[in-house]
Amino acid sequence: MPFINSKISMKITEEQELALKTELGKAIETIPGKSESWLMCGFEDGYHLYFRGQNDQPLAFVEVKVFGREDRQAFDAMTGKICSIFDKVLGISPDHVYVKYEAVSNWGYNGSNF
Repeated sequence: MPFINSKISMKITEEQELALKTELGKAIETIPGKSESWLMCGFEDGYHLYFRGQNDQPLAFVEVKVFGREDRQAFDAMTGKICSIFDKVLGISPDHVYVKYEAVSNWGYNGSNF
């Protein structure tokens, strides 16, 4: 039950959004037990982000929420993949991407909770 939401400081095309979705779908398998078949993605482009007091370069804030326990080693590997994806697809430098992880113990789906 992963959810990845991305706040991106620039406008993105439909092609870029699909590329991000596809690449994030592959990357989520870095976290044990997670797969694209349960992944939900959201994209908020044109988001007003400032980093170090500036907004003159493309930025991204990516939130990864997963059902279950934290896996620090997997999260570290996932951060590398996310930064690489945003660099490749949007040209956002890895040092302009923040990634936040949240392990959730209560997750609802289809009228009930896991």
